[in-house]
Amino acid sequence: MTIDSRPTDEEVAALLTTLEANLKSLGAEVTKVENWGKRRLAYEIRKQREGTYAVLEASAEPAMIKEFERQLRLNENVLRFISTRVPVRKRARPAKTPEVAEEVG
Repeated sequence: MTIDSRPTDEEVAALLTTLEANLKSLGAEVTKVENWGKRRLAYEIRKQREGTYAVLEASAEPAMIKEFERQLRLNENVLRFISTRVPVRKRARPAKTPEVAEEVG
């Protein structure tokens, strides 16, 4: 998500904590919250040329995510966001290694 660049770093950290708490209150399991810092935007969004980038990673049902997105739309500090579904990785098969014949001496 992209957050307005005008708030201080402490205010952004508080906002991320609040968003994490909102997501947990909806019943989701938050696994990661990262603040990527301020960066220049490719184009102006709400007359802003810079934004603070952040990543929230969570496991949740679609209804929970839909409600969380509604809350993000209502938050004026959040400029943009995108929700993606990360596919569950299948376990990798162990590599077939040729058996080494032991030399008996």
